[in-house]
Amino acid sequence: MFLLQDITKVFNAGKASEVAAVQGLTLGLQPQSFTVLVGANGSGKSTLLNLIAGSTYPDKGRMLLHDREIQRLPDYRRSRWIGRVFQNPLLGTAASLSVLDNFRMAALRRSTKWVRLGTGGAFRKQVAEKVATLGMGLENKLTQPMGTLSGGQRQALTLLMTVMADVDILLLDEPSAALDPRSAKEVMEIANRLIAEDRLTALLVTHNINEALRYGTRLIQMENGKIVRDYDETTKTTLDHATVVSWFDYY
Repeated sequence: MFLLQDITKVFNAGKASEVAAVQGLTLGLQPQSFTVLVGANGSGKSTLLNLIAGSTYPDKGRMLLHDREIQRLPDYRRSRWIGRVFQNPLLGTAASLSVLDNFRMAALRRSTKWVRLGTGGAFRKQVAEKVATLGMGLENKLTQPMGTLSGGQRQALTLLMTVMADVDILLLDEPSAALDPRSAKEVMEIANRLIAEDRLTALLVTHNINEALRYGTRLIQMENGKIVRDYDETTKTTLDHATVVSWFDYY
């Protein structure tokens, strides 16, 4: 289980511009659960993901993963257990390198369960087989520079490279927001399948109400750095689009 206990993060403390981005937040994520997080801009969603990933540290509170405190571990050490996919497809890949070389870099950064480190034919074959499961024909484009692919294709490959690292927790930071509707749906379906197949604990941040209702087994809303709504799988199925939209003043 991944547990956050009484997490607080304040920016510009003691100044006129002070912002309490996360306030005394406690959240437990059960193994192999898929939680969706929604909230208005400034509600604390991105800060929470940054705290979990280790790109910023809490001012107060504890984070426990497998009963080990990790709140002071830097992001590069947490990456052994926690993977993150960003909104911008450009952030997850190296545009000038080939698809195969991007996978090789990902494999060299972490130990993996399905890719053996190397540069030969066996490595290429394993990558091609895994990429083929995306159903996008990209297994025939392994020598192409990553930058020549569409945003949806790059985001799908980023998902695959993140999952291949054998992480325990997958953070999805609005992974479809920068994509056209067709590509967005395709990427989210791929993410949903990979989460189930690899039995990951996943946390999706989204502004897309349809995604929030369609995916995941739990729905949480943040407001002013706190969790204000928390629906389990059974209760979540009773929600509709109009109800969730009514939670936000900006709609």
